[in-house]
Amino acid sequence: MAILKVIEVMANSSESFEDAIRNAVKQAGKSVKNIRSAYVREQSVIINGDNVTEFRVNVKISFEVQ
Repeated sequence: MAILKVIEVMANSSESFEDAIRNAVKQAGKSVKNIRSAYVREQSVIINGDNVTEFRVNVKISFEVQ
């Protein structure tokens, strides 16, 4: 039986939501090993004038504890 732990990570990107999710997983992977999945909890954007300038995500990342 595997034991999983969940952390929440907030990340952003100027490119896309997908890139922000990748950034969240990459950043978490620097200190957490055995990442199993990521669940996008929230998405938001920053708007400047008529343009979306930043994509933000709040991601729940689960990983196996050994």
